[in-house]
Amino acid sequence: MSDRTALRRALISVSDKKGIVEFSRKLTELGVELISTGGTASLLRDNGMTVTEVASVTGFPEMMDGRVKTLHPKIHGGLLALRDNSDHLNSLNLYDIPAIDLLVVSLYPFEETVARGGDFSACVENIDIGGPAMIRAAAKNHQFVTVVTEPEDYQSVLNEAAEGGVTLDLRKRLAGQAFLRTASYDAAVAQWFAHDVPDRLASRFVASGEKSQTLRYGENPHQTAALYKSLAHRPGVATANQIQGKELSYNNLNDTDAAFELVAELPSDEPAAVIVKHANPCGAAVAGTLNEAYRLALRCDPVSAFGGIVAFNHPLDVETASSLVEIFTEVIIAPDATEDAKSILAQKKNLRLLITHEMPNASDTGQVVRQIAGGFLVQDRDSRTLQDDDLRVVSKRAPTNAELNDLLFAFTVAKHVKSNAIVYAKDRATVGIGAGQMNRLDSSRIAARKSADAAEKAGECTPLSQGSVVASDAFFPFADGLLAAAEAGATAVIQPGGSIRDEEVIAAADDAGLAMVFTGVRHFRH
Repeated sequence: MSDRTALRRALISVSDKKGIVEFSRKLTELGVELISTGGTASLLRDNGMTVTEVASVTGFPEMMDGRVKTLHPKIHGGLLALRDNSDHLNSLNLYDIPAIDLLVVSLYPFEETVARGGDFSACVENIDIGGPAMIRAAAKNHQFVTVVTEPEDYQSVLNEAAEGGVTLDLRKRLAGQAFLRTASYDAAVAQWFAHDVPDRLASRFVASGEKSQTLRYGENPHQTAALYKSLAHRPGVATANQIQGKELSYNNLNDTDAAFELVAELPSDEPAAVIVKHANPCGAAVAGTLNEAYRLALRCDPVSAFGGIVAFNHPLDVETASSLVEIFTEVIIAPDATEDAKSILAQKKNLRLLITHEMPNASDTGQVVRQIAGGFLVQDRDSRTLQDDDLRVVSKRAPTNAELNDLLFAFTVAKHVKSNAIVYAKDRATVGIGAGQMNRLDSSRIAARKSADAAEKAGECTPLSQGSVVASDAFFPFADGLLAAAEAGATAVIQPGGSIRDEEVIAAADDAGLAMVFTGVRHFRH
């Protein structure tokens, strides 16, 4: 017995009209009867095809501004009837319900309406009700019915229909895809509503995304991976235009996101550059020109910067592009670039250049999701920025204005460094970064060592950390980490405070002549 199902009758109702005329014409050439709704029916009729209106099938006109048109037993009976069940077939005959063998539906453009900033009423009106109901009915009955929700599948259906009918394998695959579509659609609606309810961490968590790219592999070659775009429009690596270079890898995407999110937090009215390697900043700076910011960021850790990711908050110019091609860089991301800058970067054909056209707002809210065995961890994005009343000088000596500017810069960078994080900075440029250690003392020592290594690389005798300030993403549990920073040449410290040994740490800072500021804000990043 063949598992192919012949197509005799199709119901077509699409908001995305791409390819639908050609597809429908091929169906009619195969002898398929067409049923359709509103705008789709008019389009097909205007292109010379015979179409039966849904209203003619149901005996009811479209009503309530189109909110009700396919929600009718004569439609859902035609989709859900089991063709090998005599009771179901008798019901079709008794109530004059036409069996529907093929359903083609694209849903109202809810996600697109939200993305372009539609108002509340427009978004609500683009919540499809009849479409998902029909899709789920047809997908449930995939034993007999073919359901298509993506134009990319039109040709596969035509190919099999021309061979005598659609195979069960294809019907099952399309049914699974259909349920994914309705699930992601409902998730998008739920996410949109969640932005307006007081408790954003509700009793259930849903997320949706559309695959935009199949990646060569994941973190390692034996892992499969893909990039999915979410409903939230946040400028960055997922929405950028790739101007040149090889395909982005999983690690490229992850590291580029880290770099761009950090550079977006630095002062937007001044040129800034960030270099990231393995999801951690290895250099960051704010300066008078973009090229100067890049040079200062590179100076912090030129060894780690090799093969790194570079992010900018201002459009790339010729001078900066000329500096960038001096060493091997994997990815550059910026809001824009001049044509001359693009020409210079084109010399490195494998270098990926991403243009975002805008910067993300560092204070935007959102959610971060991490999967664990058996569940998900969901939290708000760490969009907390320091306010003046957060800062509390706890040492005998207050920081100078220059030190305070550097402290705020260093604390911003530390927010984007994997904990335990220690960041040395001078003149709003990092001069030593210690990341991801199991204790804060080791992070302090690593940052100091990197500072000395960078100085040696630059032919300087004095470690870059001499005369710098230091930021810690969490409190110093003991004075040893603080004293290591003092030994490295730091003159001022910024940290959240809150340790049971705060008084001991404050006393150590005073003994060393350090200015110390508590923020009351912790920035763990795991």
